[in-house]
Amino acid sequence: MLNVEYTGLILVDVQGNLARKVHESEATIKNIKNLLKGCQILDIPVVWLEQNPDGLGSTIEEIAEHIIDNAPIGKFCFNAMAEKEVENKIKELNKQNWIICGIEAHICVYQTVMGLIGKNYTVEVVADAISSRKKENIDVALRKFERAGVGITNVEMCLYELMRTSQREEFKEILSLIK
Repeated sequence: MLNVEYTGLILVDVQGNLARKVHESEATIKNIKNLLKGCQILDIPVVWLEQNPDGLGSTIEEIAEHIIDNAPIGKFCFNAMAEKEVENKIKELNKQNWIICGIEAHICVYQTVMGLIGKNYTVEVVADAISSRKKENIDVALRKFERAGVGITNVEMCLYELMRTSQREEFKEILSLIK
């Protein structure tokens, strides 16, 4: 199970026009925002990634505005773990478990997840906070994640798993995100 002490969040490439062209983009963006807000309420660190930002554009404003005290890490490799700056950031944060959200599920999200697993991290993909242009690509990615032993979760399940109890002081604030 996920826990607050050992978990971080990786936000993958929610950028430019592509963010609006993915399958169910509005729902995906809303879910990513709620996941980001929930992780910040629970003091879970966020690693913010952008694929070739000069070419693809910056992270969309409605996501970027919810990332506090952090700057994006630009990358060119689809597997973010192949980028030294990303790998160093992950090591610096010293978290064993990583939850992943972003786009596209079958390219950068998939390859980054495989890169994390290859470095012996435990990974949970947040299924309602990932997307691709085509639904079929999301489905294929999810099947490949499952075959690789990657945990599949959703925003609500993830946040409740991290909280563990309704007695946490953050419970009502998290609940307001879910309702």
